[in-house]
Amino acid sequence: MGLRIIPREEKFFDLFTQQAEVVLEGARLLKNFLEDYTDLDQKRMLIEKVENEGDEVVHKIIEKLNTTFITPMDREDIHALASAMDDILDFINATVQRMHLFKVKKVTDDAKKLANIILRASEECLELIRNMQNMKDVKGMKARWIEVNRLENEGDVVSRAAIAALFEDGMDPIEVIKWKEIY
Repeated sequence: MGLRIIPREEKFFDLFTQQAEVVLEGARLLKNFLEDYTDLDQKRMLIEKVENEGDEVVHKIIEKLNTTFITPMDREDIHALASAMDDILDFINATVQRMHLFKVKKVTDDAKKLANIILRASEECLELIRNMQNMKDVKGMKARWIEVNRLENEGDVVSRAAIAALFEDGMDPIEVIKWKEIY
């Protein structure tokens, strides 16, 4: 173990883990919201609360970034990772808010498939982030980020197919507009 004259701040990894846990909670809540489409106002408010918790963690990361001299990784990478995880929560919250605003009566199977993909990707991201600090399982980390990429591609395929199906099934044009925006 080498001696460091200027200590490096390691708290970022704790904050990343905390944020990834909040993202996973948001993904679980989204899945539950879509699969058990009842008590919508209560579930929507809970998702909004979790999104706000995620915002608070991002603020802590940015504050720590602005007050730390030596960071454990590039500043741009820290900011990009925090922003990307924040975007996931923002999209989850935006989805349920749109469903509320559009007064969606019934959830599509494609929406449920997308929620399951988001949940699986969030689980993989949490495990990746837990291993970032000490890089103890690089092979496992590589397998996980490949899986996250595969899930992203799977989500793209499901999303595109769901949007295409809106225009093929003779659906009410207003419903097409709603679901295209939600997807």
